[in-house]
Amino acid sequence: MRTSEYSKIYKDNLLEDVVPFWLTHSKDAMGGYFTCLDRSGNVFDTDKFIWLQGRQVWMFATLYNRVEQRAEWLDFAKHGADFLLRNGMDDEGNFYFSLNRTGKPLVQPYNIFSDCFAAMGLGALYSATKTDEFAQMARKTFLNIIRRRDNTKGKYNKLYPGTRDLKGFSLPMILSNLSIELEHILDKQLVDQLIEDVIHEVMEVFYQADSGLILENVNLDGSFCDSFEGRLVNPGHVLEAMWFIMDLAVRKNDRILIDKAVSIALRAIDFGWDPDFGGILYFKDIKDNPPQQLEWDQKLWWVHIEGMICMAKAWQLTGNIQCLSWFEKLHEYTYSRFPDPEFGEWFGYLNRRGEVLLPLKGGKWKGCFHVPRGLLQLWKTMDAISEKV
Repeated sequence: MRTSEYSKIYKDNLLEDVVPFWLTHSKDAMGGYFTCLDRSGNVFDTDKFIWLQGRQVWMFATLYNRVEQRAEWLDFAKHGADFLLRNGMDDEGNFYFSLNRTGKPLVQPYNIFSDCFAAMGLGALYSATKTDEFAQMARKTFLNIIRRRDNTKGKYNKLYPGTRDLKGFSLPMILSNLSIELEHILDKQLVDQLIEDVIHEVMEVFYQADSGLILENVNLDGSFCDSFEGRLVNPGHVLEAMWFIMDLAVRKNDRILIDKAVSIALRAIDFGWDPDFGGILYFKDIKDNPPQQLEWDQKLWWVHIEGMICMAKAWQLTGNIQCLSWFEKLHEYTYSRFPDPEFGEWFGYLNRRGEVLLPLKGGKWKGCFHVPRGLLQLWKTMDAISEKV
């Protein structure tokens, strides 16, 4: 298939299917967004998860900023931001994990990713509106994230200290993208230093040279921890992180970093691919022991679209034929299983055989983010490749 044909598939899927699904079904007149939507878009639960609220604000503000200045998209982003600013934080400025429909707190602010995506959404909305309140709150939240990053859960940490102190891959991975998303409202020196820090963490500390893989958790000194947590590999996280790193490498004009990111991505997809049924497994143990996650063999929407983005960018930047081959393989697997042509959007959860496991379109973990962001990235990447040819 030609790159222009791929581009049309992703653009049409985004603008004619996925975005209208969320516009039609997720707005709550009381404020914010419903994310728990069944196959046809009916609301099956009204709880609101802060990280999904922030992601949806970011998505619609980004569509306004990067695709077309449609008033409908901007108004939709503002609708979510108003709810976040009214209800989302405790007295110390930390964002709760979840609220009930009216905005009353349900779960304490133990999860720093609520803060990450609130900041990301508000930063994108500032770009669209130039409203100082959005920039100020995004900046304040980001600095709070940096302050908390060595102890993200704080008083809500349930682990006993001192016995098995680990650090996780998720936050440096997110910061490698968040630093670019918010650079327009942050001090340049802070951004430049943070970028160097997260590249080191992702590509040196969590990366294991002996296996060529990235672990989800390591000891505080970066060494391997032979435990359930320490042996855990999430191939989807690795693939998502590697396209973040590729974007940073392009910014730095660092060819060596691009090549290393592509090498790690190819190793991760080879390690994570299911040889029996196709698709990328959700979790694996680096020593091939049984993982503790019972959902280890599920095939998830975000893993596959992030893998497609990663391989598309790797192909664009290097011309590596392995990356093209993996991209085409992922496209075929993904587009034959995840999109729902009858009711719109994508299914999120397949079983190991690639059959729909849950028909929901949104819930506690799936919202308006990975699919539309991924389609936008793929559309623009295919266009960039077409222009090079």
